[in-house]
Amino acid sequence: MAAISGGKTYHHGDLRNALICAAVDLATDGGPERVVLREAARRVGVSPTAAYRHFDGRGELLRTVKLHAQRRLADSMERAAAQEPGADDPALAAERRLVALCRGYVGFAVDEPGLYRAAFCVPRPTEAEEPAVGRAAATEPEIRAFTLLREALEGLAKAGVPRPEGRTAAGAAAWSAVHGLSLLLLDGPLRRLPAQRRDDVVESTLAMVVSGTRGL
Repeated sequence: MAAISGGKTYHHGDLRNALICAAVDLATDGGPERVVLREAARRVGVSPTAAYRHFDGRGELLRTVKLHAQRRLADSMERAAAQEPGADDPALAAERRLVALCRGYVGFAVDEPGLYRAAFCVPRPTEAEEPAVGRAAATEPEIRAFTLLREALEGLAKAGVPRPEGRTAAGAAAWSAVHGLSLLLLDGPLRRLPAQRRDDVVESTLAMVVSGTRGL
């Protein structure tokens, strides 16, 4: 069940989901480091013992938050793409969709830095959790954000660019560009840019992503 955190009020009808909501709020406020099972239990108003009936430990709770954050990232990308005007030219329409998806990716990182960091965190399991973690890793779905970028590049391929053999490399390159830019805006020297300058850098980077696909 996906947790949808709508604020600081948690309902005990579904304690597991209430704990997830509390953990998502913790990650939103301070990133993955803030996600602690005991703190989530405190926010919900139950004992740590009650919380441990639903999660083996912090690692399991954080992995649940991580998947939630990844879904939120993909949702941001899809909303941005849905707002992008189409075009009669299939190649132009495909390029606009790719740019919009990338813009939604970076926008989510800037607007929700705590959740963005949680989406790519690496939870450390306790010894008791390790067997379950191995099973979870084997079944964990591919990050939807990358799937969206790959599908957008496949749309470009159908429109004639890039060449089909370049799709895998193009997907990794596009993801690297937007992810690296996002980290620079959050934690690197670009975090000090004023909003207008930041937007200019984002658009220049996205233009380079599209230009790169044409050259493959």
